[in-house]
Amino acid sequence: MGAELFLHLSAWKQNPVTIKDADLQQLVRQVVDRVLSEKSLPAADSPSAPAAKTVAVGADHGGLGMKQDLAAYLVELGYAVSDCGAFTADPVDYPDIAYAVAKLVSDGAAGRGIVVDGAGIGSAMVANKVPGVRAALCYDLSTARNAREHNDANVLTLGARLIGPGLARDIVKVFLETQCTEERHKKRVEKIMQVERRFLKK
Repeated sequence: MGAELFLHLSAWKQNPVTIKDADLQQLVRQVVDRVLSEKSLPAADSPSAPAAKTVAVGADHGGLGMKQDLAAYLVELGYAVSDCGAFTADPVDYPDIAYAVAKLVSDGAAGRGIVVDGAGIGSAMVANKVPGVRAALCYDLSTARNAREHNDANVLTLGARLIGPGLARDIVKVFLETQCTEERHKKRVEKIMQVERRFLKK
């Protein structure tokens, strides 16, 4: 970036030496290439920002294997993955993982979140305590589609002891590709958020 050129010129002023034209041209070319490459990236606050295509994932020790499989699948689908753990099979507490995933969604750092534990129930409870999060436990394609179409859910929880990896992938795909578009559903989702705001004021 321009800062690199500035640092080079500042160093030259403190210890002046003759800069060959070829060296200067190469330095300028590197700076220009860097600036152009950064301009090609979407801005963080634009509709096409990375956050919109970023999925936060997490799992306790019981859901570790499924989380790893889903993370790889998300990359295949073209999503960026923000992994909140766990990273080993050592026992961990699902509330910590669910909160980490939900926080990224709440903060806007991830467009969607996926949490896997043994049954998916506890993680949904935790995630729904985080403002702005609407977590849904889904166990088939119908619940995944309904969670998105009717409730505009932004966090999916799964039970690794209840479903297999193939079904989990299918649920994730439906969850990510389904949109909440009908006004009657959007109106009811807004009422959900009104309840949340009512209690946040206390």
